Amino acid sequence: MKLLRYGPQGQEKPGLLDADGRIRDLSGHVSDIGGATLGAAGLKALAAIDPASLPLVEGSPRYGVPVAGVGKFVAIGLNFADHAAESNLPIPAEPVVFNKWVNCLGGANDPVTIPRDSKKTDWEVELGVVIGARASYVEQADALNHVAGYCVINDVSERHWQLERGMTWDKGKGFPTFGPAGPWLVTADEVGDVQNLSMWLNVNGKKVQDGSTKTMIFTVAEIVAYCSQIMTLEPGDIITTGTPPGVGMGQKPEAWYLKAGDVVELGIEKLGQQRQQFVAWTPAA
Repeated sequence: MKLLRYGPQGQEKPGLLDADGRIRDLSGHVSDIGGATLGAAGLKALAAIDPASLPLVEGSPRYGVPVAGVGKFVAIGLNFADHAAESNLPIPAEPVVFNKWVNCLGGANDPVTIPRDSKKTDWEVELGVVIGARASYVEQADALNHVAGYCVINDVSERHWQLERGMTWDKGKGFPTFGPAGPWLVTADEVGDVQNLSMWLNVNGKKVQDGSTKTMIFTVAEIVAYCSQIMTLEPGDIITTGTPPGVGMGQKPEAWYLKAGDVVELGIEKLGQQRQQFVAWTPAA
């Protein structure tokens, strides 16, 4: 299934995408997509519904964050060997874990705001993992049983704050709008082998990232098991799992970064596509 949330920000309704790519309204069955809805029983109940029996949503509504009430937005850094190389950093012996603040999440096609006085706003196409069942000290062999599904993430990053303002990566990762997610959550059964999905990202029509989840250093199962040793993962939590090479910081012959007016498009096989226009920061009204 492809589960989604549609409508104006703060007023999203639950829905699913039918086989013809049309949005169907799920609000007669669930109040939202999140929490118990993402557990095995909740997903089984939704899978039993005939999409044709659901109201058809007309027009082209906004896609919201595909999961409501996200408690944790965890991120994994340097999880592709060739990206570590372009960053001039060693391949990590263990997953590099940091946080993106939950309130940086946004819809797949929402505008992204370049922070005030930003010097190095960058892009990163990433596989997002949505937790469906509580995970605490789970073994790698059981880890994927705790996953509800997957989505596209753009791990937007401000490199100056991330790397040049002290040792805490979090500072450059959680600016408002820096976490576009979706457009939908694809359940794990529909995705199949999550370690063999192509992924790409274009800036102003130029392809800059072209990779695959098969080159991840730590697999999804390894990441979920590892994170469950240092935190309790709850249903609806999102883990974003690293990016292939081609980020702005690694461009040759010299790095280049995003500016107001730039358009970023990205996607992952089976999971859909995103499109964001980057806009200049303005004072809050």
